[in-house]
Amino acid sequence: MPRTSKLNLIKNIRTLYSPLQPTIKKSNNSVIYCEHIPHLELQPFIYCYWELRTTSELKQPFTYRVVTDGCIDIFFELKNPNHNFVMGFCKKYTEFPLENSFHYIGVRFLPTIFPQVFKTDASLLSNKFQLLSNISAATSEFIADTYSADVFLNKVTSTFDEYFLDLINEKNFENDNRLYDAINIILQNFGVINLEKDIDTGISHRQLRRLFTYYIGDTPKSFSKVVRFQNILKAKPSTQSLRKNKLFYDLGYYDQAHFIKDFKNFYGVTPSKAFGR
Repeated sequence: MPRTSKLNLIKNIRTLYSPLQPTIKKSNNSVIYCEHIPHLELQPFIYCYWELRTTSELKQPFTYRVVTDGCIDIFFELKNPNHNFVMGFCKKYTEFPLENSFHYIGVRFLPTIFPQVFKTDASLLSNKFQLLSNISAATSEFIADTYSADVFLNKVTSTFDEYFLDLINEKNFENDNRLYDAINIILQNFGVINLEKDIDTGISHRQLRRLFTYYIGDTPKSFSKVVRFQNILKAKPSTQSLRKNKLFYDLGYYDQAHFIKDFKNFYGVTPSKAFGR
């Protein structure tokens, strides 16, 4: 398949999928989480650059909860850029104990992109974070040499734009289009599908599972469940509507208990606590 067609398949992911990280409430002015859109040419590959920081020193250490979003992230503390990390696809939420003052920067890659850019098996990164230097010494060194506590955010994003434009333009994206056909089916159906019946892209389920494991970090089933969860977050249902409208049936759950269990596994709290209204 020509490079242009390949890139069109990749671009479709961003059109259909918006991974959310909603656990920092806007009312908490002491800790701020912001997302920044990358250069237009990078948007099919990088969902956002993100920033998590304190506006003043907290009275006690802070625990930051990352919900499951199906993506792979690079992240580091701006005050200590020598220690930079990569976090893979996770099957459940992750909590990070932070100090009283912090300023983290991250790069969130859309599904399938990180393993192609860095030539690594996504499953080796799943359900954990590790030193970026283990995956890409060059990118780790770039972060260590470029950033420091006194670098302003606009400088962070502009230098990342330059770096990743050069890096991605060097790559030849040669993925099997049948993988992207399957991903599109999952995204178009909001993760609510029968994998055996609804996905027929010309390869066996065993081959498809192998592709998902390498390029996403887990199975089509796991990815579908994350997409379904993320679409719940995007819908922002109220606690009342969850009970009254029986939303969990529409989402493919047989009962409310199963729905709550899955949601808590991905988010860290129950739907009523997450949506709080």
